[in-house]
This record gives sequence, C-alpha cells and structure tokens, in this order.
Amino acid sequence: MLLRSLAAALFLSIATPVFAGGELQWRAVDEATGQIRDVEGLEQLARDFPDSGTVRLRMLQPLLEAGETEKLLETLRWLKARGYVFGEVSQTQVPKLVGEEHAEAAKALLIPSADVIATSEVIATIPAEAGLVESVVRHPSSKMLIASSVSGQSLHVLLPSDVWANVPMPQVSDLSGIVWDPHTGMNWIASSNIDGSEDDEHVMEGLLGVLDGVQPTAFAQAPDGSKISDLAVALDGTIFASDPINGGIYAKLAGADASLEDFIPPGTFRSPQGLVTSADNTKLYVSDYRYGIAIVDLETRAVSRLASDIPVILDGIDGLWRFGSELIAMQNGTSPMRISAFELSEDGMRVVGHRVLEQANPDWTEPLSGSIDGDALIYVGNGQWDRYFQGELKQGMEPSPTQIRRLPLGPRTE
Repeated sequence: MLLRSLAAALFLSIATPVFAGGELQWRAVDEATGQIRDVEGLEQLARDFPDSGTVRLRMLQPLLEAGETEKLLETLRWLKARGYVFGEVSQTQVPKLVGEEHAEAAKALLIPSADVIATSEVIATIPAEAGLVESVVRHPSSKMLIASSVSGQSLHVLLPSDVWANVPMPQVSDLSGIVWDPHTGMNWIASSNIDGSEDDEHVMEGLLGVLDGVQPTAFAQAPDGSKISDLAVALDGTIFASDPINGGIYAKLAGADASLEDFIPPGTFRSPQGLVTSADNTKLYVSDYRYGIAIVDLETRAVSRLASDIPVILDGIDGLWRFGSELIAMQNGTSPMRISAFELSEDGMRVVGHRVLEQANPDWTEPLSGSIDGDALIYVGNGQWDRYFQGELKQGMEPSPTQIRRLPLGPRTE
C-alpha cells in the first residue's frame, strides 16, 4: 500500500519529531493535505499527527533539498525508535544522500533488517478460484468460516466436511468487510465498488445481511457515491462502515434496515479503514491509514486523536479490533508489516503499552482483514491486491489459494 511504496521510493520522508502531549483535536484531512510538500507545512502536520510514520516519510525529499541534515537525522532516530525498517535500496541510498560527513551517522540510524515474529498458523486454505479474498469471520453457532471475495463478488463458506462452498450473491458489488451482529444473528457484509471495476448499474451498494452464513435476508442501502468497506457493530446493534476512498463514516442505526446514514462526513479522514467501539460503547476508534487513530464520541460525534505515552507508529493500519483493553491493529502499511496490540489507558484516550504480536512473517504477502475469534485473531494471510487491477487479474497473473491464519492474542486484559 501507500506507505510501503513511499519507503521503497525513498524520496518522500521525514519530519521534525514531535512528541505526544499537545491538544488531541483531530485535524481534518483530505486529498489536498497529501499534497503538502514544504518543510514548514509538513512540520505542522507532524505536530498534528505525532504518531504517523507516513508524515515523517514524506519529509525526506524536502529536508534533503533544504539542507536540513540535523532534522533529517533526528527523524531517522524517531523512526528507528519505533522499529521502522527501510528497504534494501533505501539502506544504500540514505547514507549517500545525506553526504559523506553524515553518512555514518545516518547508517547507524537504519535498522539493517526486520526481526521475524511468525506466531500464527494456517487453519484453512481457500481455493484459488475465490480470487481476491478480503476478510473472514467465524459464525458463532455453526462455527463455519465465512470469507468475502472482492473480485468474485461472492461468499466462501467452509462446510463441516472441510470443503469450501462458493456462495454467489446476486446483484451485489465487491464484497469486503464482514462482521457478525449478535442482535440479529446476521453477518453483515459490505457491498461496494472498492476496486474500480465496472459494475452493473443495478448492483446493490451498502450492507448485505446474511443469515445462517449463506442466506441474504436484509439490505441497507449506502448513500450515493460512497464506497464502504470495513465494518464494526456497537453494543446497541448500530453498524458502522468506513469509506476508505472518500473518507466518510456511515452508520446503520439499530433496527433500521433501509439505509445507512452519514455519521462523519468525508473530508474528516483521508482513508479510514478499520473501526471498533470501546468497551463502554461511548467511543468509536477509526484507523486513518495515513495519519493515525481517531476517536469519535458516539454521542456528540466530536473527533479527537488517540495519543500515545510511548514511542509507537499508529498509522498504516488496515484492520482494527478490540481485545479487552487493547486495540489489535493490522499494520500492513508500515515496514515491517506487523500485527500490534496497543494497550489503552483507563479513559481510552491514550496508548500506554505496545506488543508486537506478529511481524515480517515470511509466508505473508499482504495480510488483510479478519475478526476476533475467542482469544485469537483470524485473518487473511496472503492478500492479493497486487495481482488485480480494476477487478481483473493483471496480465500474466493468476490467483493463488488464500491462507486463513489464526494468531493467539494471549490473556485478555480489562
């Protein structure tokens, strides 16, 4: 995704380090925010989002051009403290670019390679015919695994016979996020054109309610132009959906099946991905892929920023779940890719602890979404977004079987 591409290209990097402790108000971000290129503007952005690796990676070229070597080295130090690993090309180029006088200092601030932490196991393999699989959930009563396919516009269900059944969904778009709702006994699946393919004008865009794993029984229409993907269910039965393309958050209120309503307008976030409610159902945590984790007050809809008392990177997060007092984050947009557990303060407004649960697993391609399954996370281990373009396989590419992996999360803390 974007952050790894920037790191590989090297030329979008590094801001003056800014530490947590300022105001927690969330700065609204949009496409124009991503076009900020001057040092002063990016330094302000770093103050607004002090735990975003993306912002700092965007500063490299401006700082090099401005001759701000000391600021560049300080930001390399910031990244090293948070475990960021540059690619092989960057490992060679960074010392050269800073000049002979500072080359050794820069080299000392680059982590040579990522520590491999491979703690998950493959529990199922979906046949290649499923195509681009995005997420997976286990149905609580039947215990069947249910996976969504973006490219196939279908569900795939692991039957008791250990055979995967392809379940076509009529008149739907790309199927991505999936969440089980204990209030209705349904799995809600996001249906929306998120891959840029050409859809039939009559396809349903919104939430698809599926009972018993396979039978569609309810629909909730999304607002025109929205592209929903990740989902979360609140304690009262409200379903929240993020729009990673336009930047909005939508909600299907409990008991309302007809449509999704605007909850947080586009322009607040750049690319909202995973989202999950707090244990007391007063907050909605939203991961903005480029800028960090936001906190939405569910009563007032005011948006603030999750702060951190410790050095961590809080962006590059795809899936986001809550496990007791921890946020479990699929960080496939940082380097190395990792799955992190962020311990929250008692008021849920700050990160006070951090565990790396899995990192740089050699069997990964791009780990994607999934769900909490008891005391573990089940997730897609080898995402295939790099094989597709606008819903079709790229020339010379073939789909691969999809690994569903199980990652133990350890004891639950409250």
